[in-house]
Amino acid sequence: MEHLLEVEDLRTEFRTERGAVKAVNGVSYEINEGEIVGLVGESGSGKTVSQLSVLRLIASPPGFVVGGKAIFEGRDLLQYEANAPEVRSVRGGKISIIFQEPMTSLNPVLTIGYQLREMLVLHLHMGNQAALKRSIELLNMVGVPDAKGRINDYPHQFSGGMRQRVMAAMAISCNPRLVIADEATTALDATTQLQLLELLRDMVRGSGTALVLVTHNLGVVARYAQRVYVMYAGRIVEHGSVDQVLLNPRHCYTMDLLRCVPSRSARGQRLAPIAGSAPDLPNLPPTCSFMPRCRLREPICGQEAYPALEQVEPGHYVACHLARRDEDYGADVG
Repeated sequence: MEHLLEVEDLRTEFRTERGAVKAVNGVSYEINEGEIVGLVGESGSGKTVSQLSVLRLIASPPGFVVGGKAIFEGRDLLQYEANAPEVRSVRGGKISIIFQEPMTSLNPVLTIGYQLREMLVLHLHMGNQAALKRSIELLNMVGVPDAKGRINDYPHQFSGGMRQRVMAAMAISCNPRLVIADEATTALDATTQLQLLELLRDMVRGSGTALVLVTHNLGVVARYAQRVYVMYAGRIVEHGSVDQVLLNPRHCYTMDLLRCVPSRSARGQRLAPIAGSAPDLPNLPPTCSFMPRCRLREPICGQEAYPALEQVEPGHYVACHLARRDEDYGADVG
């Protein structure tokens, strides 16, 4: 199968006085047309940076993409400068992103209508009147009340939930082939979150657009995604189908993330947080970076080099010495 987006050995670092922070450290993944993929992990695991790197949106300095490939429509986006025409034609038009905080993503001195029309004129070459009409249609699609009356309002005149709907309208405006939702529902109430996710799912079903859900919410991934990648300390530690990863996790980090999720069966019990803290990225050990926090660690974990991703069952890959060695490892999530 030919992948819509294929990322190989992506490496992004931020150069600081303390040394190079390896925010993305050899990440590889693929996205297929018309599928929903989850990218999960704690804050600081490299989820967002990996997506911004592909779109060449890393501020440089201090951030630099120092290695890897991002093949989209036969072209490696990482071989071009950030403002090259080849990248600008893809960014927003063919690959769009919904950022976590819309207030800092929307231009505060331009109306919502202007910002929507700008996308349509730039990528679809629409005239101003056609772009205005389409902008109103998009706002109606994402559930903005009185879209025609509010098209000339500014971002500060919208609530947080409404601003996020505007961001969603911008993301789908040019009929992109891939939409990246970067923690797009984090700041929304439960009702608005559900409405936005249902809208994005319907878009995927109706047009064949692929969707990447960058999130720490495993419930969202379980409900909407077909495949999932789990990231820790700049690396992918496990990936497979949603059923494989969430029902039969083989990496202790994945297991511990699931232990943090409230469930009806555990009503009245305290949630089990992951012990310790995330590693110091400028000083990553050569061994497994999760080992100091791992409740199942064994001597091999601190002796051998960082484990490579290996297949433990068809389509299910894990970067763990123990999962690779022991078929029964991971049978007990709790």
